[in-house]
Amino acid sequence: MTYYFIAIPAAIILGALMGYLTKILFAKFPEAWLQDYGVSETDVNYRISKRMRLFPEGVVAMAVCAVMYVVAVIFCKGIYFDTVRPLHIAVIVLMVPVLVLIMMADKLNRIIPDQFSIVLGLIGIISIVADLTEGSIWFTPEAPWYYPIISKVGAALLGGGFLFLIGFLALTFLGREGMGQGDMRLLLATGLITGMYGLIVLVYVAIFTAMLFAIPLLIRKHIRIRKEEEMIRNSKNPQKLRRALEIKKARMHFADDPDYLAFGPFIALGCGVFAVMEPFFLEKLMAYISGLGVFF
Repeated sequence: MTYYFIAIPAAIILGALMGYLTKILFAKFPEAWLQDYGVSETDVNYRISKRMRLFPEGVVAMAVCAVMYVVAVIFCKGIYFDTVRPLHIAVIVLMVPVLVLIMMADKLNRIIPDQFSIVLGLIGIISIVADLTEGSIWFTPEAPWYYPIISKVGAALLGGGFLFLIGFLALTFLGREGMGQGDMRLLLATGLITGMYGLIVLVYVAIFTAMLFAIPLLIRKHIRIRKEEEMIRNSKNPQKLRRALEIKKARMHFADDPDYLAFGPFIALGCGVFAVMEPFFLEKLMAYISGLGVFF
């Protein structure tokens, strides 16, 4: 019990500090980082990027960091803290605020800066080194030393390649972007942290939580369209009003589109959930996966 009385308050304090640090850093990032690719100030619909405020974004960031650290303290006690594995602990400590920055950037500006994904990828490399030097919980000591590398590099290539394929097919056959390049790079970076087993958890968490937000968004969109159509019908000049609404939407910056749901935050959430609850997923997944004869 002494462990929890010390570790949980420490995790909360560290989480609050890290969350507040993300707010400070977010204000310092160059404007170009938070703009879409190829956007310049001379563009007609150019919009200065939104920055994190103390409330609500800063408070949310502090809460998310604190909760993730507390969950890690509880679920990772036996594998990372009882037998101290400093590199694995460092991965969690460094990863969480970076994931929060990614969530905020995609939520506020619909962009995942490549710099964030690069930093996350470097943390993924630290994760690989940690597995090689401190041991991976997914493999027995008798397993070949290169198994963790295959698992994590394979997850990065599989996840990033899958999103690239979706984007390529959408652009080729539908003529529009199906999945952002930022999402692809993010999933590639998170794969280096989660590995093959964790990629399964990441995808499930990302899709499930995205659906929880997408369904109310679709309902709200339906209600809004219905109100607009009713307003147009009751207007003295329906054609003029419809045209005005169309122009207003065309001039709207894509980051302010109320019908758009960024997927990056859910990918980041899935990565974080797996990383801070890895022993739990090891226990729950291994029996099912082993029963299928799947090993990495």
